[in-house]
Amino acid sequence: MAEKIDMEGKTSNGDVRLDEPLANGVNIGKRNPEPRSERVKRIVKANLLVILTVLGVIIGVFIGLGVRNVALTRTQIIYIGFPGELLIRLLKMIIIPLVVCSLVSGAASLDPKALGKLGGWAMLFFLVTTLIASSIGVVMAFIINPGSVSVSKPTVQGLDDNVPASKEVIDSFLDLIRNIFPSNLVSAAFQSYATSYKLVTKNGTNGNLNITVEKVPIGMDQDGMNILGLVVFAIVFGVALRKLGEEGEILIKFFNSFNEATMVLVSWIMWYAPVGIMFLVAGKIVEMEDVGTLFASLGKYIACCIIGHAIHGLVVLPAIYFIITRKNPYTFLWGIFTALATAFGTSSSSATLPLMMKCVEENNGVSKHISRFILPIGATVNMDGAALFQCVAAVFIAQLNNASLNFIQVITILVTATASSVGAAGIPAGGVLTLAIILEAVGLPTNDISLILAVDWLVDRTCTVLNVEGDAFGAGLLQFFVDRTSKQEEGAELSEVRLEVDPSANAPEHSPLIEKRGWKDNTEGANAVLSQEKESAM
Repeated sequence: MAEKIDMEGKTSNGDVRLDEPLANGVNIGKRNPEPRSERVKRIVKANLLVILTVLGVIIGVFIGLGVRNVALTRTQIIYIGFPGELLIRLLKMIIIPLVVCSLVSGAASLDPKALGKLGGWAMLFFLVTTLIASSIGVVMAFIINPGSVSVSKPTVQGLDDNVPASKEVIDSFLDLIRNIFPSNLVSAAFQSYATSYKLVTKNGTNGNLNITVEKVPIGMDQDGMNILGLVVFAIVFGVALRKLGEEGEILIKFFNSFNEATMVLVSWIMWYAPVGIMFLVAGKIVEMEDVGTLFASLGKYIACCIIGHAIHGLVVLPAIYFIITRKNPYTFLWGIFTALATAFGTSSSSATLPLMMKCVEENNGVSKHISRFILPIGATVNMDGAALFQCVAAVFIAQLNNASLNFIQVITILVTATASSVGAAGIPAGGVLTLAIILEAVGLPTNDISLILAVDWLVDRTCTVLNVEGDAFGAGLLQFFVDRTSKQEEGAELSEVRLEVDPSANAPEHSPLIEKRGWKDNTEGANAVLSQEKESAM
């Protein structure tokens, strides 16, 4: 029967007290409560960067609203946004070394089978969540009806020049494939391939006056980093280094060291982020013109996009994470809050990538191998926010033009938005460029994209927040899968060890004492027989 423990914490078979500290320093009995001031100080210290970022956003809003009433020149507005511009430049400076080195070291450190499995799970998660986001966008657009605002189309001045040129759907996807294989790695750091068109006239050769005009695609390089080509090259190069074995170890160590040094730079930039975000927000608020008219005409469209992003980011993605891992998703979100605030301030998934890596590794327990392999891929191909906004925009433009969409066109919008978001550049207004592909696919006019550009400064920020949130949840889920797989493998190894031990238990016992005693008895019997033979012989 178990020994009875009395109220003083003393056992009947010894003088061990429960309120005494154990050898490892754990006190299992009474302990002095931590003072409230110390606890507050500890919590503030642990979450200092997040608190500073929140304060930066709030102060930035107040500065922007306060300065907005003063009649500022265009030059003065640019000066206000200068500290924010510095943050974006610092983050963009670190993108290429971070993406290339992290992917090379990540791909080189993983077994090719594990690499393929991780990449497959990540792509599946990104594809499913992007399809869900596109579906939410279409449903929200049909429920809220943002295009039925007024009888005439709302007009916005001075934006027609920014409308991207229309492009054939097939050429857009061919450009995506071309950018996967850049012809020049150096130029891929600041240029990407894009198709433009030239009209070629041909005269008839049969004697009749027959002139035909053909739109011939012509390739050209446009400004903007080809992040997709760099990502693919870095992964393949990392796999090749692993294949080399010992010969590739030196170069793998170089990329690992380069990666660690880059992350140190990121940790320094993180402490400047609250100041930069404050001035980015303030500058954008000061820069806005005629907000009342804009919200009156496009308010339902803005509300439709933001509500859709909130549903996907605060309900759908956390629900998927909770169902699979059974962990609190909002604790995970709190850990990446600094990166989310940076995404809102910069409007760039690529610029947020360095901070996101730091946050998921330090706050959410994602290993370096996973975060530095998956997050650069996610920043390139996972665009939940862009897909949702593009679907809303397509339905909105259809409603403005009184064009009813049938079931096939709706499916076309969903599929095209999901596919084209893969090639959407992780830069401000990157999704608007791919919106033209969707409009061309369903036969809607691309001129109305000017209306989308009018409010893109706001909608694109919530898009970017949703994009990077999806990347982070993908990394968290992959970490869960890796942990679970490793536990299963450990369990399998333990069971194998037990199976190896069990057969010996079923075998008959072989005690050395018994064996020695039996051998002794046998020798004594043999000696007795010999002595009897000797006596008879005598």
